[in-house]
Amino acid sequence: MSRLFEESSINTMVLKNRFVRAATWEGLATEKGEATSELIERMASLAKGGVGLIVSSHSYVSQEGQGTPWQLGVYDDNLISKLETMTSAVHENNGKIVMQLAHAGLYAEVRLTGQAALAVSAPDGFSEGNVRTITQDDIQHLVSSYAQAAKRVRLAGFDGIEIHSGHGYLLSQFLSPAYNKRQDEYGGTIENRARIHLQLYQAIREVVGTSYPILIKMNGADFIENGLTKEDSLQAAKLFADAGFDAIEVSGGIIRTGKLSPSRPGITTEDKEAYFQEYAKYFKSNIKTPLILVGGLRSFAVADKIVSEGIADYISMSRPLIREPDLINRWKSGDLRKAECKSDNLCFTPAFEGHGVYCVTRELEKEKNFE
Repeated sequence: MSRLFEESSINTMVLKNRFVRAATWEGLATEKGEATSELIERMASLAKGGVGLIVSSHSYVSQEGQGTPWQLGVYDDNLISKLETMTSAVHENNGKIVMQLAHAGLYAEVRLTGQAALAVSAPDGFSEGNVRTITQDDIQHLVSSYAQAAKRVRLAGFDGIEIHSGHGYLLSQFLSPAYNKRQDEYGGTIENRARIHLQLYQAIREVVGTSYPILIKMNGADFIENGLTKEDSLQAAKLFADAGFDAIEVSGGIIRTGKLSPSRPGITTEDKEAYFQEYAKYFKSNIKTPLILVGGLRSFAVADKIVSEGIADYISMSRPLIREPDLINRWKSGDLRKAECKSDNLCFTPAFEGHGVYCVTRELEKEKNFE
């Protein structure tokens, strides 16, 4: 049997296979960030479909950090009840789920939050009044917000936590010289730019204990001018590994700028898949912490090769599982056709219209067949 279907562990969390559903924004929470029955069913369907580990929607830890409408929140104790229903639904279907904790920082939706967006340092190209630079007090408040969110996550029954430090969101902004021009202990060297991550880790670890899995998602590189480089990214990853993070998910790119979007279109052949694997190889040859690779994976053969050759320990996918939540069970049954996802990125369009993420192409195909 392929190593993809081996049982493995991240800290004390035992996983039935090496497939991870990468966090995404489903646009299925309420305006206040509460989980809806539709979002809960979406998580349950992934568990039913055989995914070994589900990473929840990126969930904002404080109200000023909301990045998208109808985004899942974890900033208030009143949100715990529905989150508990979510984790129960996943566990009832033999799945595991961790919550991704996020803060949009400079890219917060100020029209929704009613507050200024927080910038790591004075940004170019943003209107005054909508943005303010993070102070030392803000940093302490952020650390506290993440720790309190982690407490809620554990109370709600999640199997672990993933810290989102990729794609240009707040913690990614700290790591990136393009965003971080601070002159204090949080700017300059990569050790300084990674400092807040280590403070968050320690604060969360004090709340959840040593046996609770804490993962981190980070860019291998930003792919923008003066962005995070591969070399600095590895140094940050080493710091995270040494601190005790239980797994690292490698991604890349900035969500709103740059040549390489985290959702690259047109993945039509195997050579276009796994477009961050060179960064995974680079990390894997230098650190021992379990590595999760995300980015353009569509074919079983490519996923199998990555794990069997030790390029990464886990395979993380998002868009293929939007179209086929049962993809992993299909592969396990012996049907090894590549994922049906067309990589057209149309799935996010209905979410911005208030209908949630779904495979538009599949629905159009159904209508055509019905006709």
